Amino acid sequence: MTELYQKIKTAIQDADAILIGASNGLSISEGYNIFTDNAWFQKNFGDFRSQYGIHSILQGSFFQFPSEEVRWAFFSRLISKKSYLEQPSQMMKNLYTLIKEKDYYVLTSNTEDHFVPVGFSREKVFEMEGRMTQLRCGSWCCEDVYENRNNILRLAEAEKDGRVPASLIPRCPKCGDFMTTNIADSNFFFQTEHFRQKVQDYQKFIQKYDGKKLVILEFGVGWRNNMIKKPLMELTAAQPQATYITFNKGEVYIPAEIAAKSIGVDGDIATALDGILKVR
Repeated sequence: MTELYQKIKTAIQDADAILIGASNGLSISEGYNIFTDNAWFQKNFGDFRSQYGIHSILQGSFFQFPSEEVRWAFFSRLISKKSYLEQPSQMMKNLYTLIKEKDYYVLTSNTEDHFVPVGFSREKVFEMEGRMTQLRCGSWCCEDVYENRNNILRLAEAEKDGRVPASLIPRCPKCGDFMTTNIADSNFFFQTEHFRQKVQDYQKFIQKYDGKKLVILEFGVGWRNNMIKKPLMELTAAQPQATYITFNKGEVYIPAEIAAKSIGVDGDIATALDGILKVR
């Protein structure tokens, strides 16, 4: 693997800019798996598991809880643990170290907000399905969003027996309705001014490096993903100097038309990033 890692590191060093695409596989390599009933979920959400039959973070995220007090107990516990209280992982630190000297842009469908804490600029990260570290009105009376760190930590601290005090549940300052996490739970999310602005920012980045040496690093994106993988492969095909590097354990997919300018890494992403950093 050393030769492959050296090839990737050289491509990054020679690049004019880096475009990162990241989906669930990156989170899973970091230890955050929204799909499984794993040891972490059982340890931290065993009460929700036994009482409501919830067997994964994903199931809990869309579960119809009996009250807002219970719903916010689930979400405040999840967000406080995974977005605020855990220290940034070495894997994410390695990723930032690898690309920080270059201009970059990040496209991600992950909502746990793990890029910015290790050094990535908020303005250069496009969370395409929103992020758990923001609040918005649950009835969409407006498009305003709010950072939620103080709310979440206060709720998590006050939680008792799977409920939070009703008085602490965040409400929209404009209409008074309950607030919710700012994630894509309807098509309206993709029509907001914030989303449209992020699309424009991404397009400006692509235009800036049109015809230049653009290295595309894709982490844990499934082969049928139309939100991230398909556009990145099409961009690779359209850009003569682009290099497409995809990391995905057990599912590396590179179409024939871009194979000559692509590299596939089949294995654990954390291990690969550590190996790339260490080669000289």
